[in-house]
Amino acid sequence: MIVLGIILGLLPGFAWLFFYLEEDVHPEPKRLIALTFVVGAAAAFLALAVEIFFNTAIRSISAEKLTFSYLLVLGLIEEFIKFGAAYITVHKNPAFDEPVDAMIYMVVASLGFATVENLGAINSNPAQTALLGTVFATTSFRFIGATLLHSLTSALLGYYWAIGIRKMNAAKYIVIGLAVATVLHGIFNYLIMNYGNALYSVVFLLVVGFFVLADFEQLKRRPI
Repeated sequence: MIVLGIILGLLPGFAWLFFYLEEDVHPEPKRLIALTFVVGAAAAFLALAVEIFFNTAIRSISAEKLTFSYLLVLGLIEEFIKFGAAYITVHKNPAFDEPVDAMIYMVVASLGFATVENLGAINSNPAQTALLGTVFATTSFRFIGATLLHSLTSALLGYYWAIGIRKMNAAKYIVIGLAVATVLHGIFNYLIMNYGNALYSVVFLLVVGFFVLADFEQLKRRPI
């Protein structure tokens, strides 16, 4: 069952990865894709360390957790670290040569990040991992939930990054994209934490996904 848990933990990230790569009419180097995915996965451990530190600080001042502002900070931590993983990996690489690449590599890094989260979520409880139904339920929810969220918010940040490159003002647009991604991340987590019903969060992601696909099409039509 542990092996099955690992396979199912990997499945959502790789499924979305193949979907997004189909959006790029000029395929990226496989080695760079793989490297970006691995760096994104490693970034998940950095995010975990920062979040543990943040939660420790929250407890030390007896601040209330799970407020929207608290969720925004957690979202900012993850979105910033995912962006950093993609940026340090590809921004000086010659293969990074068209606007849609910013979205592609952001998504790849985010899916590496989400895959580590998935593996942790599915295999964190050995007793539950032994229950086949629980494993499949967790995998399905993360496929349409957290994994999709990470890819969508990172894709939007990548879109603003591309626009910033085009306008010769990358820093400004990266900050805007980071703010947008953080708010969307916070809203999703707020819906999950406060309403529980997956319907609200799924509908929210579908709406965001519509705009992300539109952004992909726009960038494919217009060069930097």
